[in-house]
Amino acid sequence: MKRLLLIAAIVLVPATGLAQEGLFVKEAAKKVVLTGYTRSEKTVAISSEVSGKVLRVNYSVGDVVGRKPLVEIDPTFINLEVKRAEQALRKMDVTLERMRSRVAYLEKEFNRIDRLHKGDRATGVRRDAAAQELEQARLELDAALAERAMMETSLKELEERKKRHRIYATRGWTVTRKMVEEGEVVQAGQPLVRVSNYRWLVVPLSVSGGELQAIRSLPKVFDATLDGRPVKASVNWINPAFNEKTRKLMIELVIRSYDGYRRGGLKFVLPVLVKAEGVLIPKKAVTTRYANPTVRLKESGRRVNLIILGEEGDYYIAAEKENLAPGTALLPPDEGKK
Repeated sequence: MKRLLLIAAIVLVPATGLAQEGLFVKEAAKKVVLTGYTRSEKTVAISSEVSGKVLRVNYSVGDVVGRKPLVEIDPTFINLEVKRAEQALRKMDVTLERMRSRVAYLEKEFNRIDRLHKGDRATGVRRDAAAQELEQARLELDAALAERAMMETSLKELEERKKRHRIYATRGWTVTRKMVEEGEVVQAGQPLVRVSNYRWLVVPLSVSGGELQAIRSLPKVFDATLDGRPVKASVNWINPAFNEKTRKLMIELVIRSYDGYRRGGLKFVLPVLVKAEGVLIPKKAVTTRYANPTVRLKESGRRVNLIILGEEGDYYIAAEKENLAPGTALLPPDEGKK
């Protein structure tokens, strides 16, 4: 997995949603530009479930998977096993037909002797012998039927193994690594090809708690740029585990719209506003006399001294004070005077 590069361009700006008419104290926020790089939504190593010689590899690195199998393994020996099992099954069917015929004959013979026995024209010993022979024939038929069912199951197993000589992957995925060539002998469990789902691009990021809060405050689908083009993105998942070394959290964003060439390593840029220290004071509300900046509170007319930390456009950045909470209304310098 490619690790992100996080570039923070810090610019103090009014926090989103705090712009109001009039003069108000506002929260300070810094503009952080989160930068990461795309990767595929998922990558899978396709392995062989059977052993054998590779007949064909139908895709090269960079090819998009279509209808053809990724890899075809020589099915000669499995074909022979299937043919042998089919022949054994046909032979069993002939045996079963013969056994059914014998059971039918013995049933008739038993019924005939039973009638003779009832008319005192056959002994009980003869009747019992006929009954025993019929019962044995029926048991043999049942055993043969059970054996045929087992043979049928074995044949289905062979057919399933035969299918696994043609190895497929999800259509639309892209081959990113080929680990086998035609003519090689592979073993069951051996990785053959690696494919990735570039139909969906994701961007892993490592963010601070403030940056995560800023991302979660965005709409469910938000604007960003990818490879210099505007795109839509959303949060795919957030890992709650905390990295004690970096003190950051891992998240993954998914690109919802992009009409360019989909690949890994495309530069993703997302500017967010993260809460910063201090408050923003409108310059229009500040009175500066003898290098002592002050503001007047609209509610009480009280004058409050400021500790100026910097400037940003039409605002001073001032240290936070209890009576200068965000949302506090202020008076212009020429109002509230008596």
